[in-house]
Formats: sequence, C-alpha cells, structure tokens
Amino acid sequence: MHGLFTPVVSMTTDQEVCTMTRKARSATAVAIGLGIALTATGCAGGSTDGGGGSSDGQVTVTVWENATTGPGVKYWQDAAKAYHALHPNVTIKIQGIQNEDLDGKLQTALNSSSAPDIFLQRGGGKMRAMVNAGQIQALDLTATDKANAGAAAIAGNTIDGKVYAMPNDTQPEGIYYSKDLFKQAGITSTPTTMDELEADIAKLKAIDVAPIAVGAKDAWPAAHWYYNFALRECSQDTLTTTAKSLEFTDECWTKAGDDLDAFLKADPFQKGFLTASSQQGAGSSAGMLANHKAAMELMGNWNPGVIASLTPNEKPLPDLGWFPFPAVAGGQGDPTAIMGGSDGYSLSRNAPKDAFGFLQFIVTKDQQEPFAKAFNAIPVNKDAQGVVTDSYNVSALQAFNKAGYAMQFLDTEYGQNVGNAMNTAVVNLLAGKGSAADIVKDTNAAAAKG
Repeated sequence: MHGLFTPVVSMTTDQEVCTMTRKARSATAVAIGLGIALTATGCAGGSTDGGGGSSDGQVTVTVWENATTGPGVKYWQDAAKAYHALHPNVTIKIQGIQNEDLDGKLQTALNSSSAPDIFLQRGGGKMRAMVNAGQIQALDLTATDKANAGAAAIAGNTIDGKVYAMPNDTQPEGIYYSKDLFKQAGITSTPTTMDELEADIAKLKAIDVAPIAVGAKDAWPAAHWYYNFALRECSQDTLTTTAKSLEFTDECWTKAGDDLDAFLKADPFQKGFLTASSQQGAGSSAGMLANHKAAMELMGNWNPGVIASLTPNEKPLPDLGWFPFPAVAGGQGDPTAIMGGSDGYSLSRNAPKDAFGFLQFIVTKDQQEPFAKAFNAIPVNKDAQGVVTDSYNVSALQAFNKAGYAMQFLDTEYGQNVGNAMNTAVVNLLAGKGSAADIVKDTNAAAAKG
C-alpha cells in the first residue's frame, strides 16, 4: 500500500496503503475498514496440528486480523461468537495484530509451519509467493460462495485458475471529484472517455481551478495513472500472465506510457505536483480536493476518509462524487475493468475444513452488512450492498458490480521490487526525465534482478 504509513518492508504497496490508511483512521472505523476486515479473518496464533483439533471433536480456528481498536474489533468478536453458536464444536480465536507488524510476523509463521489458520491476504506477488511455497490452500468455492463473493472480486484472488483467498470487501479505484466545482465549470455529466476528460480539464482551467491533483512526491499516486492506462490498453490475459512471467514484452505496456505522455499535454495536474504529497495536510492532493482547490483525484476508496480529515471542519466533503477511469480508444483491455484491491482471507496449509467454513460464513449477507457498517466498506455480497449509502461509494460499487474483472494494484500484483521500479519510472516520465519505453525497460530490469 501507499501513503501515510510505514511499510512492513522497505516500501509500501497499494494494497498496504489502503489497509494502513484505514488503520490510521481506525478511531473512526472508516479507516480501519477495508484493511482490518481483511486481516481479521487471518489468524490468532498458529497451530501445527491443522487448526487445533482435539480428541473430543472440538476445533480451534485461529485468525489473525489487523483491527486492534474500535468497531472493527467488535465486529470480528461478534462474528466469532455467531459462528460458534452455529457450530458449538468450533471456537474461532481472533488475534489483532498491528498492521505494520502483520506481514513480518506472518512470513515468519508461514516459514516455521506455525501459521494461523486464517489470515489477511495482501494478494498479488505476495500471494503468488505463498502459493509457490505451498503455504496456503486453494479454496473450493461452492456456487453459493461464488454468488456471495461475486465474480470480479474472486478474479482478483485467483492465480492460475485457482482461488486462494475469500474476498470480503472491494476497494475500487476511480476518480473522486467535487460536484460543486464541476457545476461551476459547466460540466453536466462525468466523463466516460479520455477526450471527454480532457474537455472537462479545459473547462475547469477556465474557472481557475486545478483540474486534477496528484501527489507525485509519494510516487505511487502518480503511477496509478499509468496502472489505469495499462488496464485499458492491456488484455486481462496479458495482465495476469505477466504476473507469472514478469516479462513486460507486450506492446500494450509501452502504449500505456504513451497514453500518459499524451495526457500530460492537456496540463491536467496542479502546479508543483511533483513535490506534492498525497495525503498529508491541506497542500496534499487529497487536501486540495478537500478544500476545493482541485476538482479531481485518482485514488482508491480509502480516499473519502482521508479527504474528510482535511476539510476545514474535518467532516466528510458533502459534494464528493466518484466515476470510473475513462475508456481509452483502441485499447485491448475491458473498458469495464476496475483497478483496485479486494480484501480477502487465505487458509494456511494446515488449516482444518472448519476454517473454510468460517470464510464461507463471513461473506453471507448477515455478516457482510455489519462488516460494512463497522468499516464503512463496500461489501462484495450484492445482497448486503444496501447498507452502502454515500453517493461516491454507491457509484463505485455500481461500477464494480458491472466490471468484467478487478485487477490488483500493479505494484502489489507484480511485487515490491518490480512495482517500485515501475513507480519511479512513471514519475520520471512525468518529470520529463524519461519515456514510455523507459518505464518498460526499467520494469523489465527490476524483474530480471528478482
């Protein structure tokens, strides 16, 4: 993940950013939301005997989660009690672990065969490494499970045709915008193509408003523009097979950089965007949107909470809206595809079948509704999505439900080293110090180093 937090490893990924951003807002439950939910089904202390089974038929299932305070903790405690009431022989033991500590402790536990039965799954390259090491189980989802979780979210937790994490919420990325500024600029509908977006940029400049804010100092927010152009230019097959090969040879990768380079000619970003942070203070990209100094920002769905903390009254921005990344003419990608994380939970190698039962339980309507309320999250279960009422989240979930598939943030999908190289190369392009070809060259070089 990106943003405000100190990474577990040397640098953060997108998926960790949204978890950690929510973690920073944990006191309000908004922040802890998506990230915490994920970890909560993780594990509360590993067992080497396949989940703590005993001779009298009693089973203890351990779960590691990253909610340590607030409504998130209560949700997981209540879920554990509810499952035990339905299955008296199964005790769900929840352990909250500080988000910044989770990855390191989990990797140590997995390597020593003392892993929790259930744990928050970051996805992408980290999940693939666990699969390659034989540390997690493939999930045999039933038709009901698939209906509860939804095809797009399941696709984001699938490797080589097998599902390795049960999705719990979705974190669709898109463009957040000020409805008031759009109205002042005479923009009557949100753009659906890049041509329409560039036309709106011109209208916003005419009223002396920065069209789009981006915190390029943090690298990853700027790189998200490249990610989304790649999502539109590259086919799903290219995106997924590249995760395995780490060979960025398809011409779509260069086309995505060319698209971004062409987009820069519209001068879409605020002055000084290369030195602006994404989430810290009124001068950050989120702060500019919060204070109506900019009209748009491309970001994941942790953004409303960050924006709310940066408004003058520290309350949610009342005119905040959301729309999906526009279509790119001629691209091989599905125009409905969504970039973004999907919080999910994996089963460790020795987890008992009762642990899978708990994963099935938490995506039911009766569990997804309180989960969404506790975390201000977008649940994957469509039957539970009625609890989502904020207009920006309603727009996001509608787009997600129509999406052909969801793609993990690329620096998560392709791993930290490759992701960091890609992010840096994108910033170089924005700064006029690199090209679309350089993004591909630098990314391939990082992949070759391993």
